[in-house]
Amino acid sequence: MVEDEHKIAAAIKQGLVQEKFAVDVEYDADSGLGAALNETYDVMIIDRMLPGSMEGLGICQEVRKKGIHTPILLLTAKDLVEDRVEGLNSGADDYLVKPFSFEELLARLRALLRRPSETTSNKLVVGDLSLDTVSYEVRRSGKAINLSSKEFSLLEYLMRNPGRVLSKDNIISHVWDFDADILPNTVEVYMGYLRNKIDKPFNGPGLLHTRRGFGYRLGE
Repeated sequence: MVEDEHKIAAAIKQGLVQEKFAVDVEYDADSGLGAALNETYDVMIIDRMLPGSMEGLGICQEVRKKGIHTPILLLTAKDLVEDRVEGLNSGADDYLVKPFSFEELLARLRALLRRPSETTSNKLVVGDLSLDTVSYEVRRSGKAINLSSKEFSLLEYLMRNPGRVLSKDNIISHVWDFDADILPNTVEVYMGYLRNKIDKPFNGPGLLHTRRGFGYRLGE
């Protein structure tokens, strides 16, 4: 998220963290562009009016020029039709006018997150394992599984990339905040927690696989 008003940024981040998101925040256009070009994100929230060498539209344009297709939600106080058209033409995928409700912001983010993975519902399914991103229900073979907030975020990321081998660095960058205190074996520990909950209690084939030296894969 790139938002120069610290109170707004803090409120949005707090709400998103409670909804199981990992959030990095920058407060000016140049830092925001640097993060957007050098880190891998699932979605970007960019304020239109920012301090620095460009405004939010400039960040959108530069990101698209570099071939980065990460969904972008543009925040703005400008609500004229021509302003919305300009924002969308700059490379943004959606446009939200201030003031807005957090519930609408969250709904729009979830809609954007469904696009890249071609997921058309709030439910992710791998084999007999399902995860609902709205109700936070996780089930395997119809049986409910209770997960902690971070376990849920980790499983959601794995389920958005079924069959793909994900490295520890890749997992950390998507599941933990940039400034989180991550120990070398943190990912291994949480993978162990997940395996104990989604694999070991069930008779079916294991879904969580370790690829020594490469990372982890979720799939049948």
